[in-house]
Amino acid sequence: MVVTAKKIDVRSLTLETLEKHFAELGEKNFRAKQVYSWLWEKSVSDFDQMSNLSKDLRNKLKELFTINAAKIHISQFSNDRTIKNTFKLYDENLIEGVLIPAPERMTACVSSQVGCSLTCKFCATGYMERKRNLNPDEIYDQVVLLDQQAKLNYNHPLTNIVYMGMGEPLLNYANVMKSIERITAEDGLNMAAKRITVSTAGIAKMIKKLGDDQVKFNLALSLHAANDKKRNEIMPINEQNSLKALAEALKYYFSKTKNPVTYEYILFDNFNDSLEDAAELAAFCKHLPCKVNIIEYNPISFADFINTQEAKTDAFAAYLKKQGINVNIRRSRGKDIDAACGQLAVKQQ
Repeated sequence: MVVTAKKIDVRSLTLETLEKHFAELGEKNFRAKQVYSWLWEKSVSDFDQMSNLSKDLRNKLKELFTINAAKIHISQFSNDRTIKNTFKLYDENLIEGVLIPAPERMTACVSSQVGCSLTCKFCATGYMERKRNLNPDEIYDQVVLLDQQAKLNYNHPLTNIVYMGMGEPLLNYANVMKSIERITAEDGLNMAAKRITVSTAGIAKMIKKLGDDQVKFNLALSLHAANDKKRNEIMPINEQNSLKALAEALKYYFSKTKNPVTYEYILFDNFNDSLEDAAELAAFCKHLPCKVNIIEYNPISFADFINTQEAKTDAFAAYLKKQGINVNIRRSRGKDIDAACGQLAVKQQ
């Protein structure tokens, strides 16, 4: 029986490692640089597209390597112009990502895991099984495909990227960091780090690691309650990462990066929407420079929560503003196609 050697995922290699492979093939270093440029700057997904390489070399590359490119499987268009995409990965797993157009920005919401392990009670993804982490190139591919979609449908490139799709980015730390490195690199997509926001449900030790790594991108914390009892109820991760632990980690992060933090706060009717809740949130906000995004809840079939009343939302925001806190009220986008915050859960096959 002949055993065929498994092909190497070429995008898992650094430029230096790729150069070593090319040396073994008897090829010059600059050929590896050309391939690296095709992969990361020009975002090609087929060796035959690398037109400045000889056909012989392209055939050699196809024998040794593979490009495990993600592809758009299904796209759904919302009445508000939001586009939700189901991406198919090389191993047939499916993930979702969303393109969110607005008058002054074009945002890609990308996933970092297939499913999620955190079981937040209000989030559809939390009811899925976490199958695996995404590789850096699979996160990068979502950005490339959403950018292409933005240009095709709205004649506008991406301006912002949010890691707010399926999964917990800080539980896939190394791969998320590598994806951001490729997205921001001059020999990558060359996007500014300040245009990228990574959202976490709150893992204290990893927030400190972001500080140690002195990251340049923005950090958002999905808070949703500034009271441990309530937060434990809706976000089980809080039992190991209490508000006190998170506050300490965030202060450490700010001391290292000088980056203010965004708190995401979904208002649930008669759960976390009182002025007493607003006072607890205001107290939590005193730990470091921050802003608060108040988010409309998007109901899911798995949970009994409902969105709070508009008057309560306005009163909650007004209270925070009186405390000197920078507050935005975010209206949902893509609700009619289950593309809004907390609604991502692969349904179509």
